[in-house]
Amino acid sequence: IVDRIPAEGLPIKWRVPVASGYSGPAVANGRVFLTDYVIESGKSTNSPGGRDKLTGIERVLCFAADTGEELWKFERPRGYNISYPNGPRATPTVDEDRVYVLGAEGDLTCLRVETGELVWEKQLAEEFKAETPIWGHSAHPLVHGELIYCLAGGPNSVAVALDKMTGKVRWHALSASEIGYCPPTIYTLGAREQLLIWHADSLNSLDPLTGKLIWTYPLQPRYGMAIAAPQISGNRLYASGIGETAVMLELKADGTPGEALWTGRPKLG
Repeated sequence: IVDRIPAEGLPIKWRVPVASGYSGPAVANGRVFLTDYVIESGKSTNSPGGRDKLTGIERVLCFAADTGEELWKFERPRGYNISYPNGPRATPTVDEDRVYVLGAEGDLTCLRVETGELVWEKQLAEEFKAETPIWGHSAHPLVHGELIYCLAGGPNSVAVALDKMTGKVRWHALSASEIGYCPPTIYTLGAREQLLIWHADSLNSLDPLTGKLIWTYPLQPRYGMAIAAPQISGNRLYASGIGETAVMLELKADGTPGEALWTGRPKLG
């Protein structure tokens, strides 16, 4: 563990050039997985309220963690029509011998970790008849048990659960004005697992196996920007978004929300 970074900086073990994008790297079993976007035509502008159209190649890159050697890459042509269209947003999700990648326009891809071979793929925006969010699909997929959970969109399909081995839809649930950008999370609350989905209109708890709604709490961030995953500490749940959108909920023994201890700005002093 490095206690202090020296003035000259940390020694660089390796570096490799990549194209543009916003996703973080995933590191597992000696491999680094990263997504990027090679722009072929169009211009990306600094316009938070407008969509830019680009053509290009969306890629998944796999490097050796010790040397930076490129082990494989998977790529597909993909046009973008989103704001800040510089590349994918969601960090890859690694599960044993498979890696799951969600592209900025809703391309969900399952690849072999060793080779980059395509196992299955789905175009979420098309399958669930939903427009891509203005700032792109950003909520990284969550693998839990036999299922993979994603945000899709469309009527009754803000949250979708797929068979992680085949991509077959197991269930879909929730409707909202926008799906938001917050990744699905699972906590054990009140002695049972709950899947938390925060979209543009409310924070929701679902049964992870069936998608059945357990509870909902109205929580509307500005501009549909539900982004940060809710956090649990003991019997308290905290969620916050842009501006003064925030809540600290006290959870009851059954794992459902009780009193809102505070909302908006925290109490000081």
